[in-house]
Amino acid sequence: MLRIGITGGIGSGKSIASRLFQALGVPIYDADSRARWLMENGAELRQQLSAAFGPDTYDAAGRLNRSVLAGTVFNNPALLAQLNGLVHPHVGTDFETWAAAQAAAGHAYVLKEAALLFEAGSYKQLDRIITVFAPLAVREARVLRRDPHRSIADVQAIMAKQMSEEEKMQRADYVLTNDDVQPLLPQVLALHAAFSQPAGT
Repeated sequence: MLRIGITGGIGSGKSIASRLFQALGVPIYDADSRARWLMENGAELRQQLSAAFGPDTYDAAGRLNRSVLAGTVFNNPALLAQLNGLVHPHVGTDFETWAAAQAAAGHAYVLKEAALLFEAGSYKQLDRIITVFAPLAVREARVLRRDPHRSIADVQAIMAKQMSEEEKMQRADYVLTNDDVQPLLPQVLALHAAFSQPAGT
């Protein structure tokens, strides 16, 4: 079974691409959603986060205090690296367990969707990498429509902390162009056909 990563900067549309693959019957592992789940529900990770970032990391009801944690780490590269260093190994282990179950179920390939696929080093677990590309102006407009609470400065600050689109495309095995000009579905179908071929064909 092939294990394929799919990534892209904020506003690129990687989640849209993933949903197209999912509609074709491909199992999708959403690393960002699973990371949030593990931060809420993983006993060992909860202990590690509380020890690293203090008792306010979780509220009185035991829920992750996302706004407090985000405010603590967003503009502090050292603390952000510490947070990622705690969370990413748990996500990696969770993915391995999930992928083994998908292989046992007979799937030809699975997708791991992650915003920080390269930055987190999790691409090393995978056989192939897809990056979803969209021009900067298109990405900014999409995020502002999706997240009306964000300003253009907020969006640009997030983008500045992500790997450049150019580097992602250089490092990826495949690029899906999602620029609102070229149709995305035919590109997805072509990759799906290639990935679904039996090994050795």
